Amino acid sequence: MGRGSAADWIHADELTCALVIIMENNIVTYELDGPVALIGLNRPEKRNALSLELVESLATAVIRAASEASAGVIYGHGQAFSAGLDLAQLAKRISNKDAAPPIRRERNLWHYVFDLMDRGTIPFVAALHGATIGGGLELAASVHIRVADSTAFFALPEGQRGIFLGGGGTVRIQKLIGYHTMADMMLTGRTISAAEAKDLQLVQYLTEPGKALEKAKSIAHRIAENTQQTNWQITNVLPRIGELSHDDGLFMEHLATAMEKPAETLGRLRDFLEKRAKPIG
Repeated sequence: MGRGSAADWIHADELTCALVIIMENNIVTYELDGPVALIGLNRPEKRNALSLELVESLATAVIRAASEASAGVIYGHGQAFSAGLDLAQLAKRISNKDAAPPIRRERNLWHYVFDLMDRGTIPFVAALHGATIGGGLELAASVHIRVADSTAFFALPEGQRGIFLGGGGTVRIQKLIGYHTMADMMLTGRTISAAEAKDLQLVQYLTEPGKALEKAKSIAHRIAENTQQTNWQITNVLPRIGELSHDDGLFMEHLATAMEKPAETLGRLRDFLEKRAKPIG
């Protein structure tokens, strides 16, 4: 499972329990649209605030998607993608100082779950609308392509709440927009519009209101047409190359190129050479 942390956090019996959570309380919705898994955050009354239960259910949905889909889409039900960490749950835990510490640390669980998307086995696209704040932005940063409609807005207000990012955003968001822009957002708590997010390359696509999910589905279906090996190399090998020195990066590229190709690759090459392949674009 990549980082070797799966065994520490998610076991078969826990996955079964989490799947029951998905089925019974619908806190995360799941459906297949052909080769694309559609995963919806479903706490609209809380603007999809990320509780521990939601993150656990999200883990199960993502693992299920990796087993039966070629690409995934993450989106939010209701008026927001996600307003971030469930602060009521956090406040309750902090105030209960005499309680025994939790067996699992929620923030480390977040790291594991978000890594399941970021460096898992299939690519993910996020459809963003309304509030995409704090932990919600950390979740959005863990996918490979982000589509926002014009109602989306982004913020990192943890500094104003007396807390710090804990879902991998210090790594992922900082890589996307750079230290100084991220420091500005965290120090001031200011909100960034969808248009500004597009200029900052925080999102790659911008749509009209209500159209982000439709666009994200279209992109995911296009991605699903690639070979699984190619998608895995783009989502796992490519980002690691970007973190290496020049020589090591070229060496890893050589190793990736030298991997044994699936039989499907030869068929695709022949389709192109014999003019049967669909045009690009």
